[in-house]
Amino acid sequence: MSVRSGKSQKRIAPAVSKASAILKQFKRDYDVSKIGLEASSPLELVVATILSAQCTDVRVNMVTPTLFKRYRSASDYANAKPKELEGIIRSTGFYHAKAKSIIGMAKGLIERFGGVVPDTLDQLTTLPGVGRKTANVVLGKAFGKTEGIVVDTHVKRLSFRLEFTKHTDPEKIEQDLMKLFPKKDWIGISNCLIWHGRMVCNARAPKCDECHVSSLCPSAHLFMEKNSSPAK
Repeated sequence: MSVRSGKSQKRIAPAVSKASAILKQFKRDYDVSKIGLEASSPLELVVATILSAQCTDVRVNMVTPTLFKRYRSASDYANAKPKELEGIIRSTGFYHAKAKSIIGMAKGLIERFGGVVPDTLDQLTTLPGVGRKTANVVLGKAFGKTEGIVVDTHVKRLSFRLEFTKHTDPEKIEQDLMKLFPKKDWIGISNCLIWHGRMVCNARAPKCDECHVSSLCPSAHLFMEKNSSPAK
């Protein structure tokens, strides 16, 4: 038992060491507390995060000023006319489903929590349209609480490229990241991966020659070789 455990520790240690070095560099490059979504209250942040599914934060931030001016409370959203709400959020995509989620979320807030956004993962995830990702965003930014790691498309992509995980399921990726990084850095690593995914390690053409962690990235040489290969 002890021998097996020792071998496991030897396998894990290099991964933790590499993850720590990458996070250290990210902290030099990015503001670990900053997120892309603009919101001034927990309710606004819940709504903005729901809208961010399959949509850029830039686009969401273009829509939310009008949205937040029109709807100011859980009651406003709960009583919203679907067509009117859909018209405002249309450009974020999947607006039928998002409007339904927002209205359902607001009704859940009123029925279960007196219209106030709760501050625990278990309570938040009982609301329609609120999964672990949305709950972790709200807990971290609105309440300064760390119960998990936000896994969006950027975190998913970079975690795989950096070999922080071999999984594609967000919840399994989250569990792998939680093992690699101390709890105090769970919010920070997510924010850094998101910013790095937007600024440098994008989906189609990562800028490996500009990346400050390329020497620690197992995937960098593959992209660099591809980019340096002569076109046929």
